[in-house]
Amino acid sequence: MTHPQPSPFRAAAILALLAQFLFCYRLTIPSKLMFDEVHYVPAARKLIALAGPTNIEHPLLAKEIIAAGILLFGDNSLGWRFFSTLAGTTTVLGVFAILWLMLGRVRPAVFGALFAVFNFTVFVQARIGMLDGFMAALALLGITGLLWAMRAETGPQAWSRWIMGSAVLGLAVAAKWSAAPLVAFAAIAFVAVRLNDARANGRSVYAALNAGGHRHWPGMAAITAIVTLGAVSIAAYFLTFAPAFFYHIDAMTLAKLLPFQGNMYHQQTQILPHHPYQSSWWSWPFMVRPVWYLYEPADGAQRGVLLIGNLAILYGGLIAVVACLYAWWRDRSAAALAAAGLWIGSYGIWAVIPKSLGFFYYYYLPTTFLCIALAVALDHFKRGKHWDEAMLIVVLAFFVLFYPVLSAARLSGPNAFHFWTWFPSWV
Repeated sequence: MTHPQPSPFRAAAILALLAQFLFCYRLTIPSKLMFDEVHYVPAARKLIALAGPTNIEHPLLAKEIIAAGILLFGDNSLGWRFFSTLAGTTTVLGVFAILWLMLGRVRPAVFGALFAVFNFTVFVQARIGMLDGFMAALALLGITGLLWAMRAETGPQAWSRWIMGSAVLGLAVAAKWSAAPLVAFAAIAFVAVRLNDARANGRSVYAALNAGGHRHWPGMAAITAIVTLGAVSIAAYFLTFAPAFFYHIDAMTLAKLLPFQGNMYHQQTQILPHHPYQSSWWSWPFMVRPVWYLYEPADGAQRGVLLIGNLAILYGGLIAVVACLYAWWRDRSAAALAAAGLWIGSYGIWAVIPKSLGFFYYYYLPTTFLCIALAVALDHFKRGKHWDEAMLIVVLAFFVLFYPVLSAARLSGPNAFHFWTWFPSWV
């Protein structure tokens, strides 16, 4: 006897309430700026005043969102961070939606989303005014839109969803450039799925790339879809520069817009001095050097915020990626290949991005995709066992253990950090 599927909308609503409560609880502590808020909050203030260009190594959208928080809630810790909590909740729902669209079942989608809720990186980035949380939230929403287009039943449905997903991916790039490779990966994935469908159905490559007779993205020709993806994402990206045209000093013009992108690239790739929390891209999956966003007296107590990954997800997720690749090789599971590909693509690109300094928080988006890989692998190989429940218990146990240094809770004193710094490089 088969049981009816639970409603994905009810599950998503419960997840959203849980995530938003966790991310907002004691959000205003510390009441002072911490870590890179010292760059992005002043940049948001200058945007509000339209004073002129600042923090020009990054595009404007994430700073515009922080500015909106300041306008709504005041120039205080609630204003700096509130929209980051919404970005964190959106990230959780993005994980849920991607898994539901990939697998068509609510249970693995719920577990993947819960892994994201209790993944330390999502929790910490949802409670600080930085760029990465907005970039990741928009990236997952964009991917959701493109997958939703893939499941469309008619051509107009597919096109409207594809355009929406393309625009949101462009906004992800407008939050932080590290989302840009996802646009190219989306184009590659479109062609790969079409070619695989054609091979399975004995159709030619020409037919695969044409618009007619397709189960995935019906009514969409490959070249038109890819051109639309690029054009819409680029247009959405450039629209976010609109406030810069109204600066009181050195206002943007259409003639300056493209050269300004070159200036941003120069700023991004310049040689920077050593930083105590820098780390190389190859070390991030092993969490060699996490980042203390805060460790000092604040609001009447010793407090700390450690940007670190949930050990069950960070290390278990690597095993899950390998398991997903094995599931694709053995069983030709497209969902498993997609889950592994999300992590491989979002992480592997850092091997070629020309940055003189790297930090563990650059690994934020790949850590989120590990939640998807875990959910897919556990669902694929569970064979009636409740491995997903066991994994969630371990994930939750680590979350409870590390919660004091994830949430800026009151600590016992200046030496309290020793309890959570299990390796010398974590100090």
